Parts: sequence; C-alpha cells; structure tokens
Amino acid sequence: MDWSIFSFLAPAIVASLIIAGIHAYLGLHVVERGVIFVDLSLAQIASLGAAIAVWQGYDAHAPAIYWMSLGFTFLGAAIFSAVRLHKSKIPQEAIIGIVYVVASAAALLVADKAPRGGEAIKDILVGSLLWVGWPAIWRLAVVYAAIGAFHWVLRRRFLTISFEPDSAVAQGWRVRWWDFLFYLSFGIVITFSVPVVGVLLVFSFLVIPAAIAFQFTRRRGLLAVYSWLAGVLASAGGLWVSFHYDLPTGPVVVCVFGVLLLLAYLVRRMTGHAMEAAG
Repeated sequence: MDWSIFSFLAPAIVASLIIAGIHAYLGLHVVERGVIFVDLSLAQIASLGAAIAVWQGYDAHAPAIYWMSLGFTFLGAAIFSAVRLHKSKIPQEAIIGIVYVVASAAALLVADKAPRGGEAIKDILVGSLLWVGWPAIWRLAVVYAAIGAFHWVLRRRFLTISFEPDSAVAQGWRVRWWDFLFYLSFGIVITFSVPVVGVLLVFSFLVIPAAIAFQFTRRRGLLAVYSWLAGVLASAGGLWVSFHYDLPTGPVVVCVFGVLLLLAYLVRRMTGHAMEAAG
C-alpha cells in the first residue's frame, strides 16, 4: 500500500467522515419534509453573505466572511420557518426555489464587482475538499459536534415535526418556532460545509444518502446508519477516483453519489427488498 497517497488524502477523508455524519442525519429531515432544495437555497443565501463581505474588502478567509454568511443564514431560516404553515396557494418548495434563484442572481451581481468574482463562484460550486487543512477540519468537528448535541437533546421535537407533523400540531407545539431552530442549525452546518465541499456536494451529502436509506427501511435508527454509510462510501470512492485519475474532486464525488443511488435502486428492484415498518 502506498502510504504517501493515504497521508495526502487523510485530511479529505476525515473531513468527509465528519461532513457525512451530520449531513446524513439532517438529510433524513429534509427528504421527509419534502423540502429537497432547502439546502441549496440556504447555501446560496450564505454564499451571498460571503460574496458581499468579499466585495466590501474582507479577505476570503477572514472571520467576517463566516459572520456575514451566518447573518444571511439567520434571515433564510426565518423565511423558511415562517412560510411552512402559512396558508397560501404558493407551496413551500416554490418559495424555497424563488429564494434560491434570487440569492443566486444577487450573488452573481455582487461577484461581478468583487475581486476574483468568477473564481469565487466556481469555488462556491465545487469547494476545495482535496486541499482542506487540519485547522478547518477541527473547526468543522467542533461546530458539528455542538449542532449534533443540540439535535440530540431536542431530537423528540425535531423528529416528530419532520416525521409526524400532524401530531406536533395536535399537541399544540409552536411548530414555526421549532422550524426556525431547525433551519437555523441546518444553516450553520451549511455555512461551514460550503467552503470545504461546495454547494453541489453539500446537496449530494444531504439528499442522496437519505434517498438511498429510505429505499430499504423506515426505522429511524437504521435510516441514520444507512445514510451515513452511503455518504462515507461515496465520498471515499470519489476521492480515490479523483486522485487516481487526476479529476476535479467535487464533481467526481457527486457523480459517485449518483452511481451509488442507481445501484441501490437496482439492488432494491432485483432483490424485492420489502421496506421495513417504521419503528
């Protein structure tokens, strides 16, 4: 075994394991709620905040970038939590899509005036997973551990609202408030993930592992395990292919996610795997 390859890929592998862990769990909520593109929308809102900070003269790695991104994420969380139960003829997913398009257009306008605008947009889309450093990895670990603990303590509330929303309403819970807390914590995760893996890979880490897991079980514990395993397998395989064939890391990992989803679907079809009852 060539240990030099392993040592080179080690930071990216560790980062993938950390990112897959929190995204696998949050992705289950996203898929169950039917707000598939909320991560793209929040990621784009955070990117708009970062682009504005760069436009104002801050260095791309300055703390002000994160604070500006978090501020815009706070705004996005407030919007999405407010529209979920709002009686309107416009579906929530349509609102999410509109916010994404407007934030994307605004980011392009700001990037056009910012130094290295085109390069900044490309970095946002594909990230820099292969070149992530250990300080960034430790930062991810600390932030995601805090978010994970937050969700663990409040797991009954978040899981009920995502998987049994009618029950939450019947019990008189302030669903919009809990939605705001969910989207805010979700947005914080997105804000720290996008600079490392990019918008496209953030979407893949969230949605595709969950889509794979839901094909084989409805038990919440197994859903999290299957989703995490799918994320780890796809990211590790994508990193190896990217390094071995000298291809862009982000797009390769996204494609491996797609292949893994197709394989999972074929396995389910060929084996006639019956979905397990929710437990």
